[in-house]
Amino acid sequence: MKDYQSVREARQVISNYMSFYNQERPHQSLGNKTPTEVYFGRNN
Repeated sequence: MKDYQSVREARQVISNYMSFYNQERPHQSLGNKTPTEVYFGRNN
């Protein structure tokens, strides 16, 4: 587990990862689409 210097730093890292996970990373279970694409019905 990573040690963060502050709560602010931890929140920023978590926020960045959540954006990556939901908006950039394709998910096999979603037909290799991102959760954002599926949620908003995008057919990319």
